[in-house]
Amino acid sequence: MGIINATPDSFYTGSRSQFVEESTIKVAQMIEDGAAIIDIGGMSTRPGALAISPKEEILRLKPVIEAIRKTFPNQVISVDTIWGEVARWALDEGVHMINDISGWTIDPSLLDVVSSYRVPYVLMHMKGTPTTMQREANYDDIVLEVLDFLIAKLGVLVERDVMDVIIDPGFGFAKNAEHNFELLQNLHVLKILDRPIMAGLSRKSTIQKTLGVDAEHALNGTTALHMVALQQGAQILRVHDVKEAMECIKLHSQLKLFDRSNWSVKDDDTE
Repeated sequence: MGIINATPDSFYTGSRSQFVEESTIKVAQMIEDGAAIIDIGGMSTRPGALAISPKEEILRLKPVIEAIRKTFPNQVISVDTIWGEVARWALDEGVHMINDISGWTIDPSLLDVVSSYRVPYVLMHMKGTPTTMQREANYDDIVLEVLDFLIAKLGVLVERDVMDVIIDPGFGFAKNAEHNFELLQNLHVLKILDRPIMAGLSRKSTIQKTLGVDAEHALNGTTALHMVALQQGAQILRVHDVKEAMECIKLHSQLKLFDRSNWSVKDDDTE
């Protein structure tokens, strides 16, 4: 999943694409590099970011989505939003899926939209809002609490006949570096939910703080954690750098071919 931010203030400047031509060039490169999904956001969700209105978000998204739909009509597009109004508008514009960082806790109408349209939905764990979330990074057992949250939300989605759900533990959302590493090391626990797992680790502050680099120099650390995420069961990587992520995926696929734990021994019928 390649990231396109139609915003002026996302934490990584390389993902910002406020201009249509710039966005289409980036998407073309992402598709060439192997992106299966293009995820477009109109509001920054970095720690401390302030929410914008659905109207303003649509104004930012509209020219970018129209251009990408026209230029790449067969490309799967996701919209990253917390607002039901934005999700409904985007789906009417031909967007294929909704990526919701909030689990519809900020705007409950988002659940109604996803249920009505029966589209793929990314369910992510977060506490609070982007403005407040880092003040709520308190857990007795981070893995168990994220799992419980996802189980409860999945139950509601199933009741509403929303079955095509991708789960995201929400690295960096109401979580400090220690929480993120513990979640990553135990990501395989979420496989019990029997849903595709998405990992959003790309260039995040956990990498920056651990390595003493800024977002511009966090690609190497991102790739290292991507390999761990894949080994722990992630099936989708949400990334700024598609080429490097695809290289990681290809190498991981080769490693799996030689994983003897996946080999089965057939019974020998001979005496």
